Amino acid sequence: MKNIILLLISVSLMTSCIETTKSNNKIIEKQSIIGYDISDEGEKRDLEAGSIENITLWDNYIKAHNDRDFDVIRSLDSDTFKARGPQGQFIEGIDAHIEFLSQWFDQNSPKWKIKYAIANDVRTKDGELRQWVTAGHDVTLTVDGKEVNLYQVIDALISDGKVQEFYVHERVKGENE
Repeated sequence: MKNIILLLISVSLMTSCIETTKSNNKIIEKQSIIGYDISDEGEKRDLEAGSIENITLWDNYIKAHNDRDFDVIRSLDSDTFKARGPQGQFIEGIDAHIEFLSQWFDQNSPKWKIKYAIANDVRTKDGELRQWVTAGHDVTLTVDGKEVNLYQVIDALISDGKVQEFYVHERVKGENE
């Protein structure tokens, strides 16, 4: 009898941490919904909490940029890599990315400091899982010997453990920031 009571208590403790709903007499586990996304077609889709592994990947990606480690950057870029910069730049392909970074690093000496990172997942109407990391960064550039402080928010699509594409949004920080 003691074993049955202990078993029942254990099972109820384990299941109390998972949100479930009943649908047609089936129990369905539910992810935490953290917001929504609107597709290009106007479809509103739930954003769910994403994988911490994708944040770790982003941490490593930014570290490689700060270290100017082109081999690591290349290894973390997807074969279908694309990037869109804050001044309308469009970079397509790993080699084009490395070439762009080479020139930009030489001219501006950027350094990133991650301020936050959020992993989120969204499913398309076709069921495709898209995994994103949205991260905020303090960025310091050295342009013509002068330090410029920026704030960037980058939305990065992660696919199969690689950075498939990202969008950079930035602004110059005010003097008091």
